[in-house]
Amino acid sequence: MRPIVCIVGRPNVGKSTLFNRIVGRRIAITENKPGVTRDRIYAEAEWLNKYFILIDTGGIEPYSDDTILSQIRRQAEVAIGTADVILFVVDGLDGITASDREIANMLRKSGKKVILVCNKIDTPKTPHEIYEFYELGLGDPIVVSAGQSLGLGDLLDEVVENFPEDKDTEYDEDVIKVAVIGKPNAGKSSLINCILGEERVIVSDIPGTTRDAIDTYFEYQDDKYVFIDTAGIRRKRNIDENIEKYSVIRSLTAIDRSDVCILIIDATQGVTEQDAKIAGHAYERGKALIIAINKWDLIDKSDKTYLEFEKEVRNVLSFVTYAPIVLISAKTGKRVNKVFALIKEVYSSYTKRISTGIFNDILNEAVILNQPPTDKGRRLKIYYGTQVGIKPPKFVIFINDRELSHFSYERYLENQIRQNFGFEGTPIQLEFKEKGD
Repeated sequence: MRPIVCIVGRPNVGKSTLFNRIVGRRIAITENKPGVTRDRIYAEAEWLNKYFILIDTGGIEPYSDDTILSQIRRQAEVAIGTADVILFVVDGLDGITASDREIANMLRKSGKKVILVCNKIDTPKTPHEIYEFYELGLGDPIVVSAGQSLGLGDLLDEVVENFPEDKDTEYDEDVIKVAVIGKPNAGKSSLINCILGEERVIVSDIPGTTRDAIDTYFEYQDDKYVFIDTAGIRRKRNIDENIEKYSVIRSLTAIDRSDVCILIIDATQGVTEQDAKIAGHAYERGKALIIAINKWDLIDKSDKTYLEFEKEVRNVLSFVTYAPIVLISAKTGKRVNKVFALIKEVYSSYTKRISTGIFNDILNEAVILNQPPTDKGRRLKIYYGTQVGIKPPKFVIFINDRELSHFSYERYLENQIRQNFGFEGTPIQLEFKEKGD
């Protein structure tokens, strides 16, 4: 297990900015208002060739009874419980607040290593106000400016020195990255909570509760996964708030960095145009895809219900006919275990390699069964083919003339490849080149 470093503090002290600086890219949404980060956001970070998991948390409001703020506080408490090192961020310009004192008391009780981080100090000279933070009893504060990237080296040196010796800090690439995508309120967060068996992601009946793309590292039957819960993707005309615009960008970015996408469709609403657009993003980026029909327990069923729904899915999402369909209820947990089996199956297809010899045997057989098209007396000739990549599988087929290659024959060859090699759940890419290119 990687060392876990957790960033905590009251709202608007720069936690998400610090998180983004350490991981080296903009993952957490940053906005100059409190309460933007709501869930725990995970990302892998590295310093001095030591890899660790960094967690950003929502701002802790110790004295608030608001429902969302209470859930944010609970998410932060769970993160603190799992952390090896805690970065307690305070605003070095504001001085100590009552919330800072209350959070410091909570952290002392945790028994974890706590590093006090005084943020927003943009000048080389340390201001006198910093010394009042010794009152919190958490040792020497480390002065940084997350916005200006000042002091981060000293901070990270202190972080890695406090990693437990039994933690694994080596690089590990054998991780399956799974993005859970779909419209708002389709049940994406509920599915992840059901898989993990805990309230990992804040769940609410209010659409738009999840704002960031949230990474959860998880091991199951010797396989390692990263589940990425994404903010629901709405139609453009329904996006008004700046933060929600950022959420859509994060969702598309989450698709980019995933291997497998699970498209959650709300069974009570049917398959919509927006579902097709979201699936289109995964298709265009060449990602493996699983279609999960959620809330199936709420549907009035007959012996034809599934067949009719499947027909609707295949009609609306005709460009991803390779994607398997699973009927689930994230609320009750019904058939959620099948999701894991499908993830492994489609990931295996996504990374499958076919030897050149076997591929050309199938290619030659396909040509014999259905001769290539002709145009003005000239026939398309297929010389040979080879696989040149995975994620998704990509094949190059060498021919005599690209102008003789027709879309319908290319689709026929793709179908023959799928029929012989499977490739369920993953797109495959065929590139036709003239011999000598």
